[in-house]
Amino acid sequence: MHIVSFPELATPTELLFQVRELQREAWPSYTFPAPGSGEPNHDPALAPLSMLLLVDDDIVVAALDILSKEIMHHGQRYRAAGLSTVVTRKAARGRGHGRMLITAARTAMADAGFDIGLFTCDRPLQAFYESGGWQLLPGTVLIGGTPEEPFPSDQPGFDKVTMADFFSATSRQHRPSFHHARIKLYPGLIDKLW
Repeated sequence: MHIVSFPELATPTELLFQVRELQREAWPSYTFPAPGSGEPNHDPALAPLSMLLLVDDDIVVAALDILSKEIMHHGQRYRAAGLSTVVTRKAARGRGHGRMLITAARTAMADAGFDIGLFTCDRPLQAFYESGGWQLLPGTVLIGGTPEEPFPSDQPGFDKVTMADFFSATSRQHRPSFHHARIKLYPGLIDKLW
């Protein structure tokens, strides 16, 4: 079992077919780009990086994407990254594969020099992400979309929590400013929230 990483559009087609299979299994109503089409699933401006957990060298059991951008929060600039499209093959769930991958993603973000890891998840998944080292930001809302078309994580019908980790000394120093805050993420209209 090992983890591989690729820029989204450089993911080998044979692995991308499996990733799309896992994603369709998890989100059947969403239309994902066809593998090999060269069409990105995420906004290229967010520098999508795909991380895959493989067994037997070529079977994808879990996958996620790391998206990133600079954000401004309370007058401070941060290099932020977040998790997106985290998925584990249904038949392989409950064996720690997803936890291994989200933990590796957290380490990869820290090693890449990001100030903060920041994303939303469905409230029932909070304990799963905490098991991978992520921490709840109590009362915090991410505002996705764009300034002209905001997409807040606390909109009606959503039951989201915001998870984070603080990698740099600057982000750790300003950590209290992220609690009970409305953070202007604004990743665009393709990835309204990551």
